[in-house]
Amino acid sequence: MTTYYPALNELFVFLNTTITQISRYTSRIPGSSILLKYVKNSHQDDPYRSLLELLLACFVVWYLFAKKYRTDNFIELTRQEVEELVDEWQPEPLVTSLSEKQRWELEKTPVIVGPPGHKPKMSNGDTVINLASFDFLGLSNNELIKEKAIKTLREYGVGACGPPGFYGTMDVHTEFERNISKFLGTEESILYSQGFSTISSAIPSFCKRGDIIIVQKGIQISRSIVKWFNHNDMNDLERILKEIRAEDIETGRQLTRRFIVTEGIFQNFGDIAPLPELIELKKKYKYRIILDESLSVGTLGQRGAGLTDYFNIKTSDVDMIVGSMCHALCSSGGFCSGSHEITDYQRISGPAYCFSAALPAPLAVSASESLAFLSQNTHLLVNLQENSRAFRNMFKDMNNYVRLDGAADSPVLHLRLNKQVLDFSEGNDDDNDNINSNRLYNYHGRRHNNNLSETSDDSDKADRVLQEIVDKAMNNGVLLTRAKYVRDQEHFGIEPSIRICISASFTKKEVENIAITLKNVITNVLRSKTREIPSATSTAYTNGTK
Repeated sequence: MTTYYPALNELFVFLNTTITQISRYTSRIPGSSILLKYVKNSHQDDPYRSLLELLLACFVVWYLFAKKYRTDNFIELTRQEVEELVDEWQPEPLVTSLSEKQRWELEKTPVIVGPPGHKPKMSNGDTVINLASFDFLGLSNNELIKEKAIKTLREYGVGACGPPGFYGTMDVHTEFERNISKFLGTEESILYSQGFSTISSAIPSFCKRGDIIIVQKGIQISRSIVKWFNHNDMNDLERILKEIRAEDIETGRQLTRRFIVTEGIFQNFGDIAPLPELIELKKKYKYRIILDESLSVGTLGQRGAGLTDYFNIKTSDVDMIVGSMCHALCSSGGFCSGSHEITDYQRISGPAYCFSAALPAPLAVSASESLAFLSQNTHLLVNLQENSRAFRNMFKDMNNYVRLDGAADSPVLHLRLNKQVLDFSEGNDDDNDNINSNRLYNYHGRRHNNNLSETSDDSDKADRVLQEIVDKAMNNGVLLTRAKYVRDQEHFGIEPSIRICISASFTKKEVENIAITLKNVITNVLRSKTREIPSATSTAYTNGTK
C-alpha cells in the first residue's frame, strides 16, 4: 500500500498548484473578491440557492454556445409555381358573413340625421318623437350645457391623452367626483371614462378567486363563485344565502368577501329593486351590496338621487353605488361612489381606471352641469313620473293585447305581447304551439333556462310581430326600438319586447298622442295577423268575455 503514497502526494501537489494559480488569476479580475465572498456566504446561509445559481450559470453557458436555429434554408420555387400558389390561395374573410336574421336586423335599423333629442330627424326626412332614447330628462339639447361644453372644449381640448392615474386627471374630473358625491350623499367617488366598463372594472377590483357574488345578471368574466337568484325575488335570494351559510358550516369554508349585485331600475324589465329588503338581507347574512344605478340616478327620488333617495335610505347602507352618465346626465363615462377606502382602492386596482384614457373634459363638465341643472329644476322629476303614469294609464284597455312591464315610477317600460296574441297570430294550429309559447312566456324570465335554443323559434316569431309594430309606428311619427339581447349569453330566458323610454320633455298632449298612435298601430298589426282578434274598442273583449 505504501507504493501508492508518492502518487497521492503528486496529486495533492498538482491540485494545490492549480488552485493557487487559479486564485492568482481570479484575484486580478476586478470585483472577484466580492464575488468569492458572496459565494461563500450564500453557500453557508442557503446551499440550495448556490446550487440553483450554479445550474442557471451552466444553462447560460449552454445557451450561448448552443447551435442556433436558422430559417434561411428554404425551398426555391419557380415563378410558375409561385403564380400557381397565389391563384389557388383563398383568403379568409375579415368578418364572417351576416346571417339571415342579422341582415334583417340591419335592414330594420333606423338612421338619425343630425343630433339626437326629443324630436330627431330621420334619414328619410321625417321628424319623429323619440321613445327609444335614455335621455329621460331631455338634457341632450339643453343650450346651457352645450355652451359650457363648447367653452371647455376650447380651453382643455378634445381628449385627456392619458390614464387618470398618470397625467390624464384634470380639475374638471375631480370637480365632478365631488359633485356626484355631494349629490348622492356619499363620502367619495371615482370617475371612469366608459360607462360600460365601470361595473366590469369596479367588481373585479374587489372580487377575487374564491369570493362569492350573488347576482341576477352581469358577472361573466369573474373568477369568483357566482350564484344566481330569480329576477327581483327576495325569497329566492334568501334561499341562496341560507344555502351558502349551510355550506360554510358543513365544509368549514374560510370566510371570503361576499357581494350582492343588483340594478336599481332593471333595464330588461323596468321594475325597481326592493332596496329596503336587500339591505335587511345584507345585514342579516353579512354581505356587501353593489348597486347599479345607471337608470335610476336622475329619475327616482325627490332629488333624483336614485334608490337611496327614493326609499329614504342612508347611502352608507349601500357599499358601492355605480352608474353610467350616458342616460339622464347626457354625457359619457361612469362613476363609482362609496367610502374613501372603496374609491381609493380602485385608483390602483381598477383596470379601466389604470389602463384607459381619462374622460374628455367637455364630457365631465356636461355631467356636472346636468347635476346642477337637475338640482335647480326638480320639476323635471315630477314631469317624468307624471308622463310615465299617464302613458301607462292609456294602455289599461289593451291588457288582452299586450302588457306593459315596469314599475309605476319607472321611466323604462317594456311592451310585450300576451301569449294568446302570439297563438292567434300563428293560427293556433296545435297544442305544440301553446307548449312552446308557454315555455317562452314565463313572466320575467324566472325559469332557469340554460338552453334557449328550444325557444328560439318562438322568440323569432314574437320579434317579427314586434318589429312590424315598430315599423308602422315609425311611419306614424313615433320612434321605437325592440329590446335587443345576445340570447346565448343570457342566463335566464327573456321575453321579446319593445322598450319604451319616457322623457320629461314630453308634454301631456304628446304623451296622449303617442299612446293613441301606438294603440292603433298595435290593433292594426295584430288584426292583420288573424281575424280572431277583435278591435281594442270591443267592450266584450276588454271585459275578458270573448
